[in-house]
Amino acid sequence: MPSRLSSLTLGVVAHVDAGKTSLTERLLFATGASTSLGSVDAGTTRTDSMDLERRRGITIRAAITGFALHDRTVTLVDTPGHPDFIAEVERSIGVLDAAVLVVSAVEGVQSQTVQIWRALSRAGLPTLIFVNKVDRAGADTAEVMRQLGDHLTSALVPLTLVKNEGTASAAVFGLPPEEISAHVAAVDEEALEIWALSPEKDLLWPKVGRAQVTPVVFGSALTGAGVDPLLAALEQFPAAPDNDQDEAAATVFAIDRDPNGQRRTWLRMWSGTIAQRSRLVLSRRRPQLVTGLWVSRADGLRPTPEIRAGQVGAVVGLGGSRIGDVVGRGSARPAQHFPPATVRALVQPVQITERTKAFQALQELAEEDPLINLELSDADQEAVVSLYGEVQQEVIAAVLAERFGVEVSFAEQSVLCVERVRGTGEAVERIRENDNPYLAGLGLRIEATAENSGVTFSSGIEPGRLPTAFIAATEEGVRKALRAGRFGWEVADFRVTMTSSQYQPRQSHAHGTFSKAMSTVANDFRHLAPSVLHTALTRAGTYVCHPVDRFELEVPESSLPAVIAALGRLGAQVDGSETRAGRIVLTGVLQSARVQPFSRGLADLTSGHGILSTRFERYEPDRSAASPTRKRRGPDPADRLTWFRAHPR
Repeated sequence: MPSRLSSLTLGVVAHVDAGKTSLTERLLFATGASTSLGSVDAGTTRTDSMDLERRRGITIRAAITGFALHDRTVTLVDTPGHPDFIAEVERSIGVLDAAVLVVSAVEGVQSQTVQIWRALSRAGLPTLIFVNKVDRAGADTAEVMRQLGDHLTSALVPLTLVKNEGTASAAVFGLPPEEISAHVAAVDEEALEIWALSPEKDLLWPKVGRAQVTPVVFGSALTGAGVDPLLAALEQFPAAPDNDQDEAAATVFAIDRDPNGQRRTWLRMWSGTIAQRSRLVLSRRRPQLVTGLWVSRADGLRPTPEIRAGQVGAVVGLGGSRIGDVVGRGSARPAQHFPPATVRALVQPVQITERTKAFQALQELAEEDPLINLELSDADQEAVVSLYGEVQQEVIAAVLAERFGVEVSFAEQSVLCVERVRGTGEAVERIRENDNPYLAGLGLRIEATAENSGVTFSSGIEPGRLPTAFIAATEEGVRKALRAGRFGWEVADFRVTMTSSQYQPRQSHAHGTFSKAMSTVANDFRHLAPSVLHTALTRAGTYVCHPVDRFELEVPESSLPAVIAALGRLGAQVDGSETRAGRIVLTGVLQSARVQPFSRGLADLTSGHGILSTRFERYEPDRSAASPTRKRRGPDPADRLTWFRAHPR
């Protein structure tokens, strides 16, 4: 039996327009995985499958393809480059073995380059930097190396050199091994000690495997220069562990549909195997039958009898799967935490008669990207989504039109705030008192907890007093009710405790059949809980908090006055500054809603030389005279009688 080929799941990541998809196409062509070279400009790329991706020349969804590289199979993940899709990039990073970060030799390090590098560093992934476009006018590899050292890492090891850069005849040559080892020794103290005793020893790849140094290859995806040294380097990256015999462990990182509309669940296998017709348990839910398995090979996506450790594959038959689900123990890597979207918008069909069709389409998109945080209100016949930016909004509209045939518009855009609880509040409802229509009595206490502590629900009553189904229904009602607090925003960081309960035991008519009219059911607690909770919440009080980003901004010294003035107008707080290689680096905080307007104007303020990186930091209390409010969708649980009429027993 032939030995199994080693596997490597490789991500290609970059700032938009650095040439990431072009490099992917070049790798597929150079390894024989495709017989023609796809072009972003011509819309013939293999990985950009959506019409919108081809028209705009950008990657929107991570695409999976692959190629053979001598004794290993490489699964290639081509990721988006636009900042609106950073969550898609980070999801992909979570399933990779290694990454190639593409940087333009003309534009150099850009804002998204820094964001992606930080995500790669958090994951501890071995990474190679490919400096692309060395054949373009204005290419300056020495300046790019300086920028990489200033903004990403000082542990850079060039593997190639360029002759005639900035011209169509730019050529790339590999450096001799002894010179590469000398570079490693120059950036790593431990390697320096080894190199002093054994200069012929391979110092590079063990360090790369531990993400302690970063190799750099120069080249051009357009001409193919530097691609051979890049492929040679990829052969040296550590492969995925060959642990097929262990217990199956996997992570779901994407959900999509094939050209025939069949739902596919994409997962990364960390250990073990998944076989056709086996039953798979996702996140401890009920086993489901695997009806189809697909993996990406050099000749495209192909059916397979099994997906093995180290591979990325698509599984058919897992209805209800969600991004982040795990098989077995999942990944040993730390859980990913995505920054929250900062904008919400109402989605409306252009043709009012297509509302149901639009809602169904949005639900399907929310399965594929849960971070859009879809809210559907049957009462108001409205749909609301969370957004990271204007391009993402355009993409959602285009996908709804192209894939589902529904034209939509966006309205009522607002920043996504949260509410926090001020103090402690309690409320009680009893059976057959004060117009309570349900055969349930309930007491709840809500109290504030530490920031970022999340939501905690406690039954608070002795075990066995209340059936578990009623406790579960109460918790469901509580969590649903606090998606909109007194100002209409989701309530964050609190503890809810049940303080009392009443119910009517199961009773029957004389002929022995169950009578709902005489017996408490779960819906009694599910519908009563929101009303009780909101009464307690009113007594505890809430206040509104808006999202705040921490920023790092590098600008030329000559641009500093204009940049400081712009930050001041937007209410930014600058809390640090330093000089780096003749440029000024500012750090501080800025309301998340004001980051994009500032980012759009940064190029004009700095003549295109500003680099901005941001990350969500916290929510802070809103200081405006009138707290921002969000329109409530559906009946208000704080209005008892209206709520009871809207949810009859």
